[in-house]
Amino acid sequence: MYRLGFGIGWRPEIDLLVERLPGVDFVEVIAENICSHHHLPESLRVLRERGVQVVPHGVSLSLGGAERPDPHRLAHLAGCAQALGSSLISEHLAFVRAGGLEAGHLMPVPRTRQALDVIADNVRIAQESLPVPLALENIAALFTWPDAELTEAQFLTELVERTGVRLLIDVANLHTNHVNAGLDPEQMLDELPLDHLAYVHVAGGVMRDGIWHDTHLHPVTEPVLEVLAALVRRIDPPGVLLERDGDYPGPTELMVELAAIRTTVERTRGRHARA
Repeated sequence: MYRLGFGIGWRPEIDLLVERLPGVDFVEVIAENICSHHHLPESLRVLRERGVQVVPHGVSLSLGGAERPDPHRLAHLAGCAQALGSSLISEHLAFVRAGGLEAGHLMPVPRTRQALDVIADNVRIAQESLPVPLALENIAALFTWPDAELTEAQFLTELVERTGVRLLIDVANLHTNHVNAGLDPEQMLDELPLDHLAYVHVAGGVMRDGIWHDTHLHPVTEPVLEVLAALVRRIDPPGVLLERDGDYPGPTELMVELAAIRTTVERTRGRHARA
């Protein structure tokens, strides 16, 4: 199995900071932030030459929608992966547009068998267009559709069985859905096909008015690290990545967050090996 190691989300606002952070094995770049894969940001070129792996991460493909994936967006993802020498591309199990309207958010998919048929076809179309394997991320749901026929874990499991797609598990999203919707992250992890795990997202958030907001603007909290530990007790993740999308701290604070993630993984891995 390939190894990604420990990483951080590359963003243009902190490109030099990311370049200088010690112990970064891989970075994830929002594919839509790359205007053209023919002209990559200098910082990504520097990281690639240093041997840091780069994963393109899409946010607008809308694989969870009824419409077929946009060939131009797929071509851009494919071009990014080729230009960056990537071993993987990731996206979301979500839709962002319907009927020509953009939602502006990652919207949850209806967990019905009819929706599963459509999404499996969409995933296969994407896989045929991409030069490297595709991984799909679980989202923090703003709401749930009525008349669900499958749990989220069942839906993802069947999608994996039909398409072979890999999984990007966001433990912060599992925590968010636990706080806001009462979903048990331990049960979710028990039911997911973790043998198809590609890598893991970890991010911070904040509680406001009884609702957990997955902001990516705040430090990672201990409850999110506990969900990460729960995942590591079940499988040794190929990669774990810290996401920050604004209100960026300085290098010391970022190193503290990365160290907490690394310590959680390595400590849990060690305990699991001794058990």
